[in-house]
Amino acid sequence: MEHVSAQLKKKNASTMYYVISVMLGTVALSYGSVPLYKMICQTTGWGGQPIRAPNHGGGDGGDLASRLQPVTDAKRIRVTFNASVSDLLPWKFVPQQREVRVLPGETALAFYTATNKSDKDIIGVATYSVTPGQVAPYFSKIQCFCFEEQRLNAGETVDMPVFFYLDPDMLNDLNMKGVETVTLSYTFFKAKYDDNGNIRGFPTTST
Repeated sequence: MEHVSAQLKKKNASTMYYVISVMLGTVALSYGSVPLYKMICQTTGWGGQPIRAPNHGGGDGGDLASRLQPVTDAKRIRVTFNASVSDLLPWKFVPQQREVRVLPGETALAFYTATNKSDKDIIGVATYSVTPGQVAPYFSKIQCFCFEEQRLNAGETVDMPVFFYLDPDMLNDLNMKGVETVTLSYTFFKAKYDDNGNIRGFPTTST
């Protein structure tokens, strides 16, 4: 009986450690750095995050060029744009266009406009997502303002470009059948900093 009791205690302890590890891991991901979150999401398309396109230079240039060939016999995809702002950020943030229609492999340029409505200079950070979720691995951004600090002076208005394309590989994915509309959504948060002046983790709406 003592042997069985010892085994049960050991098993319970192992289970407890496992649960604690999972909890700590969840917290770490929730409050991890923006670069880490950015890297994971843009590499995997996780959470509806579009994938960052390869750089033009180096060995990836040829691969990118091969993908930037519009598939002229494909149906154009309607891309719509959404914008929102955290309650803690006194900015006005809107897309300049309601939608664009693009072919797979065709580049497109869209703009958002942000205005700091306060009397103080403020730094914001934007996150983004794409719906429906299965489109995320094929929505590639060549240039965007996401996850970068954006400083707006009091009363300042700036235009923010998004240069993107839909990867032609989407045409070979059965999960993409019937997808005719894609929505790109951005949300701006007020940047938070640690004692060293570095951006402190993923922005939230909490104080």
